Amino acid sequence: MLLGADFEYINQAFEADRVTPAQLDTLLANGWRHFGTHFFRYNLGMVGDDIRLVTPLRIRLSDFSFSKSQRRVLRENLDLEISIEPLAVDQAAEEMFGRHKQRFGYHPPESIYEFLSPNADVSPCETKQIRVFDRDHLVAVSYFDLGSRCCSGVYAIFEPGESNRSLGIFTMLKEIEFAIMNGKEFYYQGYAYEGESFYDYKKRFRGTEFFGWDGNWVTLSEPPASAGGQSPSC
Repeated sequence: MLLGADFEYINQAFEADRVTPAQLDTLLANGWRHFGTHFFRYNLGMVGDDIRLVTPLRIRLSDFSFSKSQRRVLRENLDLEISIEPLAVDQAAEEMFGRHKQRFGYHPPESIYEFLSPNADVSPCETKQIRVFDRDHLVAVSYFDLGSRCCSGVYAIFEPGESNRSLGIFTMLKEIEFAIMNGKEFYYQGYAYEGESFYDYKKRFRGTEFFGWDGNWVTLSEPPASAGGQSPSC
């Protein structure tokens, strides 16, 4: 990408053991994310050999509606049972993470605790999990934070053998449903990049806005019709 003479490179981080729901709202609204107690934001990233502008994303829930393909994902998974509960990483989730991370060919994460604090039930903010079962078999788990006015997806894992179910998208849709039912204004789905990239599935939700790094959020154009594709993670 071409950078103008007035371009300001941003690469900031801090540690916090605790943030309030209102503070989390403010951080997310200014392009921050966090893994565990590590909060960060940066506006340039590498995609292959290219330097790309990073684009934090969120959904304005008053403008959201399910696409045809997203409704199909929900319909095709009606046989599954889900639970929404406070975060509690168990052995089954850790073992599934080990299988799920093999999908990443380049520098796969070592541990689920690269994304969650070991004390995530109390730090740094309120986090919930969605667990998805096929009868008594755990097939997916996702984790999301609660702010005062928003929910924010943190990470999702699923059984690689169930990839035809689009469980990454399924759990995102369930998080969005939770946010709407609980009167939230925004759902933050994480970062993507300017141009095409591995994370374009995050752009395929109606009502999506991106952070322009000037402090303003801008509405994305209508997402492509193939909005129900499988996500690798959050």
